[in-house]
Amino acid sequence: MQGIDALLRAAVGSGAVAGVAAVAGQAGGTLYEGAAGLRAAGGSTPMTPDTVGWIASMTKALTSVAALQLVEEGRLALDAPIGTILPELAAPQVLEGFTTAGEPILRPARGAITLRQLLTHTGGFAYETWHADLGRYAKLAGLPRVGTCQRKALALPLVADPGTAWNYGIGIDWAGLVVEAVTGQSLGSVIRDRITGPLGMEDTHFRLGAAQRSRLSAMHVRGADGRLSPITFEVPQEPEFEMGGGGLYGTAPDYLRFCRMVLNGGTLDGARILAPETVEALGRNQMGDLLVGPMTSVVPGASHHAEFFPGQPKRWSLAFMLNEEAHPEGGRAAGSMAWAGLANSYYWIDPVHDRAGVLLTQSLPFADPQALALFAAFERAVYAAG
Repeated sequence: MQGIDALLRAAVGSGAVAGVAAVAGQAGGTLYEGAAGLRAAGGSTPMTPDTVGWIASMTKALTSVAALQLVEEGRLALDAPIGTILPELAAPQVLEGFTTAGEPILRPARGAITLRQLLTHTGGFAYETWHADLGRYAKLAGLPRVGTCQRKALALPLVADPGTAWNYGIGIDWAGLVVEAVTGQSLGSVIRDRITGPLGMEDTHFRLGAAQRSRLSAMHVRGADGRLSPITFEVPQEPEFEMGGGGLYGTAPDYLRFCRMVLNGGTLDGARILAPETVEALGRNQMGDLLVGPMTSVVPGASHHAEFFPGQPKRWSLAFMLNEEAHPEGGRAAGSMAWAGLANSYYWIDPVHDRAGVLLTQSLPFADPQALALFAAFERAVYAAG
């Protein structure tokens, strides 16, 4: 896959990314590992495959797996009211809009929230980044943004009744708190003891250690002139809650090990993480007739408008987005699993072709067109190499 090296270098040369790490593999091992560019634009430290970055919403799949392990053990149920475990979710309110005086209009939700709904983004929660009314409510209520890792940031109303719509949001942050309530441990401890530790994902943590800081990429923002500049950025290192929806730091090779575990039916190098039947469910629609919709940004500094494979039907499993049609330009098969992180990191898992890939950059806003184009080109190159 030597052509991928040139592809990454060209992306750096064009200014599409400041630095990038990319890996690809199959159930049996790694097929490609490479990097190009710099950890910080204008700096001198080269990007390497083991560069650490904020993987943001790529955290969601690990939190989902932690919850599913507890389902396998009979300690959680997918379709039981989650309010029996988290009293805060026992009587949720739905935001219907605002009065002419600007006061929020709230009503009791119709139906209880379940773990399945939290994991599929159908529980009624949303993110302020892609929902204007929710941002307006948070401002009126004096709520911090979820990225502050303050517990009161989660005190948001629903934007839809449970089970009636797909809205990308804080549901998996709540799922992380469910895991903590059931186990009596922090989410980071559960993920370390039951997932990343057994899989050998040594650089994947909520808190940065000295070894990770020594290989940490800077975060970048793309200015009006199209250039990427480094900024000061860090997820809170002493959080009130560990953000199951987006708090992890990690590396591309680490995340590939997680992807390969899925390709191997729940096991990797002798470590059993999930039962085969649970992994099979990860590749199957878990949201009925609902569809994954476009994410229309109302915070341009955080995200562009975002939709993978526009016009194609997408569903959500218990951890991943599923594309229901094959990649139109030669890539992943129908039924592949995928998602991304806010800082323009992306991955896919394709059981049909036994392929997975991870691309890590560190820039905002999300869904950067140039980063997406690189990810698509990387995916095509992986399949073209056979």
